[in-house]
Amino acid sequence: MKMELDHIAVAASTLPAATAHCEAALGTRLQKGGEHAVFHTHNTLLGLQEGLYLEAIAINPDAPTPNRPRWFDLDRFGGPPRLTNWICRCDDLDATLAALPSGFGEPVSLQRGDLRWRMAVPADGILPFDNCAPALIEWDGDAHPAMRLDQSGLTLAELTVSHPDAQALQAMLAPHLTDARVRYIVGPKGLDARFNGEGGKRVLT
Repeated sequence: MKMELDHIAVAASTLPAATAHCEAALGTRLQKGGEHAVFHTHNTLLGLQEGLYLEAIAINPDAPTPNRPRWFDLDRFGGPPRLTNWICRCDDLDATLAALPSGFGEPVSLQRGDLRWRMAVPADGILPFDNCAPALIEWDGDAHPAMRLDQSGLTLAELTVSHPDAQALQAMLAPHLTDARVRYIVGPKGLDARFNGEGGKRVLT
């Protein structure tokens, strides 16, 4: 089953903190996003080149507490704002999940405005490889956030996925994901992204 890089996510204890972290690192303003039912989070967004986008996300303090753990392991988030997740899209979420080892979660139907999608979310909110494995998404129809965002002029040059078992993660994903921008290194768990733009190179951690 083919997977493609869809977007990356920066989390923080609050949405203003996540947004400010992205804007300081990338030198550009994020756009207003919206609120997510089911998990009761909210976001701001940045359009990237080549059909990608960046999402700053946090728990919405004005929304009710969900009846299940939030996606992206946000219930356990602590520390400074940081790049926490990468999200891959697939045409057939159910078939992709069946082709991968267990742990990526079960499909949850979601929508924000007229955007509709299904996301695989683990029951405990924690993705494989200590959240270093990608979250999986299947968009319903042709509507996609990247098509509606102003272009920042930034191009993702490299996404580095660091984990003590990075080689195992790479081997697991290799039959499904072919993307030269994604680099796996053995080391402490974490993500960083490098961008090219008119203002030069930018790094987001």
